[in-house]
Amino acid sequence: MSTVETWEPSALELDRRRYRQRSAKRSALIAVVSTLVFAAIIAVGIINSPGWDAVKESFFNVEIGAKYFTAILKGLWLNIQVLFFSSIGVAIFGTLLAVLRSLRGPVFFPLRFLAAAYTDLFRGVPLIIVLYLIGFGVPALGIFPKLPNYVWGTIAIILTYSAYVSEVLRAGIESVHPSQRIAARSLGLSHAQTLRLVVIPQGLRKVVPALMNDFVSMQKDVGLISVLGAVDAVRAANIASALTYNFTPYVVAALLFVAISFPVIRFTDRVTARMTGREQNAGTV
Repeated sequence: MSTVETWEPSALELDRRRYRQRSAKRSALIAVVSTLVFAAIIAVGIINSPGWDAVKESFFNVEIGAKYFTAILKGLWLNIQVLFFSSIGVAIFGTLLAVLRSLRGPVFFPLRFLAAAYTDLFRGVPLIIVLYLIGFGVPALGIFPKLPNYVWGTIAIILTYSAYVSEVLRAGIESVHPSQRIAARSLGLSHAQTLRLVVIPQGLRKVVPALMNDFVSMQKDVGLISVLGAVDAVRAANIASALTYNFTPYVVAALLFVAISFPVIRFTDRVTARMTGREQNAGTV
């Protein structure tokens, strides 16, 4: 029987484990209690404020919220569809831009310049202005068939977020050590194969948390397509608010956006913590 199979923790090690478990439980209990106390103090302060009754009636009217919940939920489905197609478009276009900016050699300068100019332009222009330009300006040219306004909104989101995502991807690509490229080329891989099989997978792994944060931001910004007249969750809330002279529908829309964002946010934090833990463990001697 091998030494590994017969090994058992010593009594001292078992005591250490029990001590760590007790410390973890005590820390969790303290965190829960302090959170509840803090939330109670905030709630009591808000409820006892002079204008709470007016705020409650204007923003937290349960009857109005329940009445328009279904309409806002239907609008949210449009936001989810826009998010789905935007994510695909941004992944493709953003990767293309990152690859173009990562090309080496003077012959590729025009492509690098165009990619750099594109990212600089769309990172500098606010998304809402891009939505106006794409949603109202491009159809006015009369050279494209008539499309629903949410399609132009999706295109505007793709154009803007591709600029952000491409820079994150480029940072990941350039963080890969040059020896990896040299080793891949010495094995007979072409430049494209080296990029596709060696560089991009390693670079992508380094920037996963940043990419997921961009995805969370895009998840919220799909609500801006309402400025083009698309009846999404925000627009549905706007219509309900205009009919009732009450802001509760906006709160309902906000809660729905939080509901779809929360799993992604928690998953992002988990991935980030996991990757940080791996890097720290790798550095432990």
